[in-house]
Order: sequence, then C-alpha cells, then structure tokens
Amino acid sequence: MTTALYLPEENIDMIAATSVLQQQAADIRTKAINWAPYMQSQMISEEDYRAISALDKSRAAYLAQNSSQVVKTLLNLVSHLSKDSTIQYILVLLDDLLQEDRSRVDLFHDTAGKLKQCIWGPFLNLLNRQDGFIVNMASRILAKFACWGHETMPKSDLNFYLQFLKDQLASNSTSYLQEMAQLAKRTQTILVHTHGLHGNNKDNHGHQYSPNLAQLQQQHQQELVVSSNESYRQVSNSNEQAHQQEGKCVIPNNEYIQSVARCLQMMLRVDEYRFAFVGVDGISTLIRILSTRVNFQVQYQLIFCLWVLTFNPLLAAKMNKFSVIPILADILSDCAKEKVTRIILAVFRNLIEKPEDTSVAKDHCIAMVQCKVLKQLSILEQRRFDDEDITADVEYLSEKLQNSVQDLSSYDEYATEVRSGRLEWSPVHKSAKFWRENAQRLNEKNYELLRILVHLLETSKDAIILSVACFDIGEYVRHYPRGKHVLEQLGGKQIVMQHLGHEDPNVRYEALLAVQKLMVHNWEYLGKQLEKENENQKQGAAPIAGKA
Repeated sequence: MTTALYLPEENIDMIAATSVLQQQAADIRTKAINWAPYMQSQMISEEDYRAISALDKSRAAYLAQNSSQVVKTLLNLVSHLSKDSTIQYILVLLDDLLQEDRSRVDLFHDTAGKLKQCIWGPFLNLLNRQDGFIVNMASRILAKFACWGHETMPKSDLNFYLQFLKDQLASNSTSYLQEMAQLAKRTQTILVHTHGLHGNNKDNHGHQYSPNLAQLQQQHQQELVVSSNESYRQVSNSNEQAHQQEGKCVIPNNEYIQSVARCLQMMLRVDEYRFAFVGVDGISTLIRILSTRVNFQVQYQLIFCLWVLTFNPLLAAKMNKFSVIPILADILSDCAKEKVTRIILAVFRNLIEKPEDTSVAKDHCIAMVQCKVLKQLSILEQRRFDDEDITADVEYLSEKLQNSVQDLSSYDEYATEVRSGRLEWSPVHKSAKFWRENAQRLNEKNYELLRILVHLLETSKDAIILSVACFDIGEYVRHYPRGKHVLEQLGGKQIVMQHLGHEDPNVRYEALLAVQKLMVHNWEYLGKQLEKENENQKQGAAPIAGKA
C-alpha cells in the first residue's frame, strides 16, 4: 500500500475539509476592491496598481505575459496592506491561482528568489492576525508553498508553522473541554454550545516576521479612510452544539479545525516535515485529540496524519510509545464510517510492515491482540466492502495477529499489557506460577516494567489500574529477594503507601496487601514458619479429636 492510493481523493477531500473556508471565499470573490484610492494615497505603487487591476480583469491572459510582476505585486500587497477585507481578497486570489495550476508554486519560489524576497515571511506574519479566515487561508497557502514546489520550508519557519498547526488543533480541543466542564457545573445539562475556533491566535513565539504594531495601526487607519465606501460584511463565528453520545463527550465540528487538519495532512507527506512535527511533540497532540470524541471527518484527517507518519520506518517503530494502538483500537470498535475503518487498518498494517526491527513489529502485533483488534477483524471479515484495500488489510492483519497469538508467551502478554497502561485483572496477574518464573524479569531494560507500574500508581485515576498495579508490585517484592530495596530506590514504596487512604475500597485493600508484602523481609522463611505452625496445630488437635 502506498501514499498514491489515496491521492485521487485529494481534491474531494480538500473541499470537504475546508467547506467553511470555501463558503467564505466564494462570498469574498463577489466583493470587488477599488484599488485607485490605495494608489492615490501612495499605499501601493502605480506598478502594483496596474498589475492587480489587470489581474482582476483578465487573470489567465495577464499572468501568462507578466508572471514575475504578478508574483511581485501579490507579495507586496500581502506585506504592506492590513485591512481585513483587502487581505482576504488577495489571499483568495492567490489561493485560486495555486489551485488552478500547482506549477505556479515553483513560479512564486523562483521569482521571489530572483527578487530576493522572502516568500514565507508575509504569510507567516498573517498567522498572528485576529481574523479567522485570514489566518486559515494564509495557513493553507503556506502548506501549498511548502508541499507543491521544489523548495522546502526553512527549518526555523517550519518549526514555527508546525507549532502553529499543533496549537490550533490543541486549543480547539482544550478550550471546548474547559468550557464544557464549566457549563456542566452551572447547568448540569447535556446540551452545550461552544464557539468555534476563529483564529484568535495570540502567538507568543516572537517570530522574526512579526510586523510592527504601530505601523500596522497607522496603515489600517489610512485604509479605513481611503476605502470608506467599501462595504464589508464580517463573517461571524458559528455556534455549534455538542451532545452526549454513548456516555462520551462529543466535540462539535469546529468551523476551521478541518482546514487546520488538512494543512497538516499535506505537510506530513514530506518526510523532512514528519521529523520536525515529532520534534514539536505533534504525535501526542494528535493522540490527545483522538482520545476525545471529535466528529468522524476530523477523526479521519488526524488518523491520516498518523498514517503518513508511519511510512517512515523509524517513526513507525516509535509510534506505539504514544499509545497509538490502544486509541485507534477503541475508535475501530466504535466507528461506523468506512473511511475511518480503512485508514485505521492502514495504520495498523504500516506498524507491522514498516519497522525494520522484527521484534518491534512483533510487539505491535501483541499490542493489537491485547487491545482486542482480532475481535474487530473477525467482525469486519463478515462485512462486504467496496474498497478492496479494506479486505486486503483485514486479511493481512488477521494472519499476522493469529501468528503472534501462537507465539505469545505469558510474559509477552503481561509486558504488552503493562506498556499499554491499561491494566485489568487478566489471568496472568493472579498466576502464582507466572510470578515465580517471571518476577525477576521486571528488572530487565533498567526496570522498565516496574517503572511503568510505579508511574501508573502515581498518575492513574482508574481504580482497576491502581488495584492491579498495587497487586503486581506486591508480587514482585514477594518473589524477588531484592525487590523491596529496588522499589524503595524507585520511590515506589511511598507511592503504594499513599493509596492506603484511597477512596476506592478495592484500591485500599490491594495497597494494604502490597504494604504487608513490603514489610516482610524473607518470604521463604515466613513460609517455613507457617508450615511448622500448621504441623504443630495438627499434632495438637489429634488427641482432642480422639477424646471427642
């Protein structure tokens, strides 16, 4: 399976994913700009005035004969004008030019290079604006410049832009959940209204292209004077409703989040950009949003981002450190949309195929088995799909996971469960044979599994996870002679003791048992003592029984 298999959908997906942007752009195209007052007030040059006026009248013909001038004029206008309606119009015009012919991206790169102008700066600047349409249209154009041409975005600008995309996604999710929590306290209702993301991006990065505020204000006042007769209708934020679905929080369809996600989909097709995105902790953000209840279109787009990341073998090998498999397994069990099912299966396939280390692929298979993916595959096998890729992926994954089950040892199963962070009372925990044979293996890889158990005790809010973690730590100490010392070194003893006062009785009980095991220094000696006591009791009981 290759990236090219999904390319035919791109234009359709682009429209679907940016529908709000497209609707506003269509409205903006109908509003002609009177450029004469801009020239008369010397805000634009006569050369730029003639170029933009001619471009408005006959785009294709003028561009064919004056391509360098068009690039120069558009970059000048974006850089030096500030009125929202004017910038909106210029961005729509520029985006239309690129959408009509992708090769024009290279035209912009080459011409800007000859003119010694920075093609990135003016648009990165616009990401700091207050108008949501301007911010997201500038972001869309930046993604095209970065992905459709022969030049890649410089590293410093790339990090800034990817951080912007990540923050836009995160702020949508975070702000909604915070608002919902506040409303829940006030109204105890299941219907919640939340404002969509409107580009109020108060960026504190201090980017090198940030404009001079005083200069912007002065320009803006001038433009208000010269264009006082222009009518401009501000596109208002649309309020969305959220509701409870199957007991989970549903995040509404934000008016721009699909556009942000679409930009990220484009960027992560480029291998160099993938590593930069991981460098700004982008995967964690995607997983955090997917763990909430976003609509299926955003689900698809964000999982698509994970999919293209997994084409890099190094990233595919590290992906499940971010709990990608458990989150996608949950979505797979709930989703009803074929496109979401398809992209999840494609991610799972890459996680097995792409890592160069076979042990990593094996770990991923075990993790999928642990997360009940086999059960979902058996359900999918009973369905008929029009998409042949789904059928092929289901067959491939079923075979790989079935093979991994046959090779699965109890310790592999246990290690996968601990690494997933989703502890439950599976049979392996209660097996005395397992702990006798494997307790010492918790010391492997610098006490990796033991450290995870301690971390779960410290961070988890789930009573079952806490109970199982306490039990496992107690069994480790019980069966490994130096276990008490190791646990104290890792700070685990104190954390276990803190759960003696936990609100859940099961957690308190397991914590108490673990503490008791920690207090006993020699389990083998204690066992012999208990055996002696039992024998003495039996011997002492015999005469009494005879008299009776």
